[in-house]
Amino acid sequence: MTNASAMVALQSLKMTNKALDVTQGRISTGYRVAEASDNAAYWSIATTMRSDNKALSAVQDSLGLGAGKIDTAYTAMSNIIDQVDEIKSKVLSARGASGENQKKIQSEIAVLQEHIRSAAIGASYAGTNILATDSTADLEIVAGYNRASDGTVSVSSITIANTNIRLFSADGATGTTITTDIMAIDVDGATDATIDGFLTDVEAAMSAMANAAAELGAAKTRLDLQTDFISNLMDSIERGVGQLVDADMNEESTRLQALQVQQQLGIQALSIANQNAQSILSLFQG
Repeated sequence: MTNASAMVALQSLKMTNKALDVTQGRISTGYRVAEASDNAAYWSIATTMRSDNKALSAVQDSLGLGAGKIDTAYTAMSNIIDQVDEIKSKVLSARGASGENQKKIQSEIAVLQEHIRSAAIGASYAGTNILATDSTADLEIVAGYNRASDGTVSVSSITIANTNIRLFSADGATGTTITTDIMAIDVDGATDATIDGFLTDVEAAMSAMANAAAELGAAKTRLDLQTDFISNLMDSIERGVGQLVDADMNEESTRLQALQVQQQLGIQALSIANQNAQSILSLFQG
């Protein structure tokens, strides 16, 4: 004899158990779309967005590394500018000074010149020195990862011109157009006309270094702004992913309780249907 009531109760219980499994899965993972079978479109979008966030995390690392290089170079450049300013004062004091005093002044200038060289050579960060280098390549810092509406991606960067900030070769032995004249200053026995030429060289170097420091400072500002933007963008993407795939835990908890009650009622209904069938069967047997 077919027990239609039991079959209906069993089918209802199976559906309840299936819904219960889904809800328990959402609560345990925290996702309502944990895999493609849950919602192919949302899963695909969320996967792409997560991938973009990983790329942006790499951009953040690049910005942090770049900021360290720029900070180090800027600090050294500022210090070097101070030393050049000191050289300027000493060159000026050598004008009209006696030969003996010029010799003493030159000794002091030589110390400052060596300090300039040492400061440039020491301005290394993570193995990179942009003040003392043999490379003529511009410094490029990855600053952005962009995805167009058609899905194509591009990488943007912040560039610092090598010729604007390079002061020495890697070993400090050779200066550039910014430092060559400064490092060649020697007031020992120099005439007033020669000293006037040195002062002109100092002014030119000061101007070039000030421009270099300004460029480094502007680059640092851009890096800081871009770092903040990338951080905010990553947070926004993360929230967007959450809106697509995250489960509403309050809603799922309420649904879980309701399904558990429904499951118990289904079990009872199935039990009653089976008992009724047994009772009817016993009548025929009697």
